[in-house]
Amino acid sequence: MSRHPSRRAFMALAAATLLPGRAMASPFREITWEDLIPKGVPYGEIIGPGQIDAVNDTWVPQFDENASKVNTGLDGKPVKLPGYIIPFDVTSDGVTSFMLVPYVGACIHTPPPPPNQLVFVTTEKPWPSESMWDPVWVFGRLSAKAMTTQIAEVGYQIAAEKIEVYEWQ
Repeated sequence: MSRHPSRRAFMALAAATLLPGRAMASPFREITWEDLIPKGVPYGEIIGPGQIDAVNDTWVPQFDENASKVNTGLDGKPVKLPGYIIPFDVTSDGVTSFMLVPYVGACIHTPPPPPNQLVFVTTEKPWPSESMWDPVWVFGRLSAKAMTTQIAEVGYQIAAEKIEVYEWQ
């Protein structure tokens, strides 16, 4: 057995490093908010009329059973999802936990989206508070695990491996 790499092994290594998209492919799959809704679930039927909670001065939307259905095919998958930050825990270094929402003002100025359209994000590296209102990409392993927050019921969670500003193309 030769101690020198074969010509075939060398060519395979060279090809892998020169072919764009193969060797340098991102481990994160880019998804959209529609991907969080399981196939066959009609989004238009999720949200009902809702009611006002006079005690807390908030709008409480009514959702049907489809609102909490999550796409279990994405559970445990490394994903890249764009959205907006609704901060939960803020330190002097920035935001360490937040709700990722699909549109500006969700949960603050409007009723919260259904649970399958909300992602609770935690990050070890705080996101700078001066960048909180910018749209962002969140990279991490998606967990189709429901939770309850003071704002809304949530269908997904991500421990962010990376967060970056969303650049409009």
